[in-house]
Amino acid sequence: MGKQKISIRSQTEEIEKNTLHPRACLSSESKGRKRKEKEGEIRTCFQRDRDRIIHSKAFRRLKHKTQVFLAPKGDHYRTRLTHTLEVSQIARTIAKALRLNEDLTEAIALGHDLGHTPFGHAGEDVLREIYPGGFDHFKQSLRVVDILERNGRGLNLTFEVRNGIVKHSKGKGDIFSSGTRSETLEGQIVRVSDVIAYVNHDLDDSIRAGVLKRTQIPDKFLKIGDSQSKRIDVMVKDVIYSTIQADMTEITMSRKMKDLTHKLRDFLYSNVYESDHSRLEFKKARKILLDLYNYYLEHTDEVFKEYPKEKISGKNRMVCDFIAGMTDRFALMMYDQLFLPQPWFVF
Repeated sequence: MGKQKISIRSQTEEIEKNTLHPRACLSSESKGRKRKEKEGEIRTCFQRDRDRIIHSKAFRRLKHKTQVFLAPKGDHYRTRLTHTLEVSQIARTIAKALRLNEDLTEAIALGHDLGHTPFGHAGEDVLREIYPGGFDHFKQSLRVVDILERNGRGLNLTFEVRNGIVKHSKGKGDIFSSGTRSETLEGQIVRVSDVIAYVNHDLDDSIRAGVLKRTQIPDKFLKIGDSQSKRIDVMVKDVIYSTIQADMTEITMSRKMKDLTHKLRDFLYSNVYESDHSRLEFKKARKILLDLYNYYLEHTDEVFKEYPKEKISGKNRMVCDFIAGMTDRFALMMYDQLFLPQPWFVF
């Protein structure tokens, strides 16, 4: 008789049990998926979730979605995809240092912004205003992985990844609010890593774009570090050591660093996200998305012939999903085709 095939997945799960922190979320103890599946031979459930996200259409579209600056022409500005990768890198560093589950952390990080609209938060504000029932990108991210991917079948991710995705956002609220905290420490890591990433890279992009001058940045923020990499390093170390001091009961920061992070975020809202320059561009984006939304409401049969309508709850839901899934350049292209005069070709 031949030798029995060894399950690499089982070996990995055993390594997790023997090496990860007692408060880590083990892949072998996942609460599972909505639809039961046979376990893989090589990858753990969280590794499979990570790979499903990476290979999804929604993930690929992030490369052409705005982070802060609408449809930027410079090659070095962040997009929603590069933001996602920076969040993933920061989150994995923290998870590894705390001996938590890196695979789960990475899967949540890579999937956290799949539901973001074109034109960043300007697009989110428009859909929140016009879609009945409101709109939040974190809820849309969950809808993407639960329903919209794979032609309506969804990615069927594990509970822990789905929970981390829908609990990652905090808006202007407390980064560590217990009311919206993920059930896993890994999910909580992604929440704080998201903030660490964007307050630093958005500051960097704002200076590059000329929206901010370095002399406008208050000294208290530069004292954290005089460069993006130094500030991230200081913040990450603070999260790691503060969490250890808290007996790993929650992912946290020191009071001083938490206060500075909140104030840096508030500074960016006042001087970048809600500045006069941004408001002007967001007004243009709002016009584009409003016109597209209203057009598609009146032409659903023309636009969505291939969509399985029995799985879609109403025209508004269908149009909202379509608009939310657009990239910046696709929205601009469709607006151009639908609302602007096209050149005539004379032969």
